[in-house]
Amino acid sequence: MTPTKKTPTTWPDYELLDFGGGRKLERFGAWLLDRPCPAAAASEPAEPLAWPQATARYAARRAAAGNWLPSVGDWAESSYLLPAPDDLRFTVKLTPLPSGQVGVFPEQRSNWGWIAEQVQRARRPLQVLNLFAYTGGSTLAAARAGAAVTHVDASSSMVQRARQNAQLSGLADCPIRWIVEDAIKFCQREVRRGRQYDAVILDPPSYGHGPQGQAWSIQRDLLPLLKLCSQLTTTQRTFMLCTCHTPDIGPAELSAYLSEGLFGHCSQPPRCGQLVLPTTSGQKRKLPSGTYARWPK
Repeated sequence: MTPTKKTPTTWPDYELLDFGGGRKLERFGAWLLDRPCPAAAASEPAEPLAWPQATARYAARRAAAGNWLPSVGDWAESSYLLPAPDDLRFTVKLTPLPSGQVGVFPEQRSNWGWIAEQVQRARRPLQVLNLFAYTGGSTLAAARAGAAVTHVDASSSMVQRARQNAQLSGLADCPIRWIVEDAIKFCQREVRRGRQYDAVILDPPSYGHGPQGQAWSIQRDLLPLLKLCSQLTTTQRTFMLCTCHTPDIGPAELSAYLSEGLFGHCSQPPRCGQLVLPTTSGQKRKLPSGTYARWPK
């Protein structure tokens, strides 16, 4: 099986301008941001004159601790409304989160389109479960296409931002359940209740903690979680999507995880590939930005 690559469609308010030296230079609307990117460690910047123009640079001795420079006085007020394709809206904030995260992962744009296609193709109302749902990109894509969504994330602040994004996108009245919970505990409870979903979307981190301090390790916990997802979709499974940004898990490995979790074997391999972000100016290059596995092909 040959992995395929998925690149986002044109996004007027977002651009990857350059990358290299372990960093990437991106434009979010009026903001030009310079922030860490481990996937860019092996390359050199192609547009060195563009970097000094950055609005802000995230400086950190390690990924989990850093600050934006120059410092913006009140972080809570430093935000930008980012229009996205398909009438979605995101609040981008320069908060001192790990690696300078700003509240949206542009590399997921291609998956948002795929999710919408699957929901519309079903020609019936779907119940979609979105785990590790962050600020709601996949939730909004599924809801916009007509699905009822259960949005689960361990961070109450991220769930609140997802709700704000839904309101900004005109989706506040859509059937979305907002849940602050550990993904595994939530799925275990849903299995006990006999709940069934048509589709599951998940974008697990390499490591993390639930709201009650539950430790998460993707190497240890992903396969058991996917087996729970299999139980939650036994009777009406329509599609599954798993993405990750863990360096040790490539497309083939993620595909094997998903196939083993859903079917207990690898006779139905999902489509897998690498998420990439293309630069929009100067030398046309592509930045590896994670992996995906999805079923059906």
